[in-house]
Amino acid sequence: MGSAVSLPPLAPAMHLCLCHGCGQACDITRRPQRCSRCGARLHARKANSVERTWAFLLAALVFYVPANLLPVMHTSMFGSASDSTIVGGVLEFWESGAWDIALIIFIASIGVPAVKFLALITLLVSVQRGSLWARRQRTQLYRLIEVIGYWSMLDVLVVALVAALVQLRELGTIEPRPGILFFGLVVVFTMLSAMSFEPRLIWQAPPSKEKSGDARRH
Repeated sequence: MGSAVSLPPLAPAMHLCLCHGCGQACDITRRPQRCSRCGARLHARKANSVERTWAFLLAALVFYVPANLLPVMHTSMFGSASDSTIVGGVLEFWESGAWDIALIIFIASIGVPAVKFLALITLLVSVQRGSLWARRQRTQLYRLIEVIGYWSMLDVLVVALVAALVQLRELGTIEPRPGILFFGLVVVFTMLSAMSFEPRLIWQAPPSKEKSGDARRH
């Protein structure tokens, strides 16, 4: 007969938690509940993670509508002037032969926010339902959201670069319009939403589901 495998104690059993400020393992029972190294307040989990994530995500969805409907830039070249939305700008760059810039703007301003919205909604709904489905894959999905978040402002930088090049060559003028402000708000609120989500909730399922899952495996 094989001997039973002895599993190491978990952090909650040892009353330990990681400081969200500096990453130090701290005693959650100490008073005051602050990190001894950086002084940050200690939390076993991010406080009100699901509620705050939903709030930031819904705010981003609200701003996403005017970000796509309102013009993001005003272009004046060779005596003609026009306002362009994000989609309109993508089409103009594509038709003018700058397909690489059009592709970058499309991915950064339409593709990336859509992926982040769908991914965060999937994570939130599955966590609220206490789902045991694909927990490892959902954790990887959260990491993907963190990675692509660094590129969220890429299209804003591209528009700024194009505006600088156009005015440097004295071909015309490009001015920002309200749509770019709303898109910036979309980026900020989606980043706050991703930062507010607690990925450890993916692995925190109700005890009844954990037991039923173990029973099916055996």
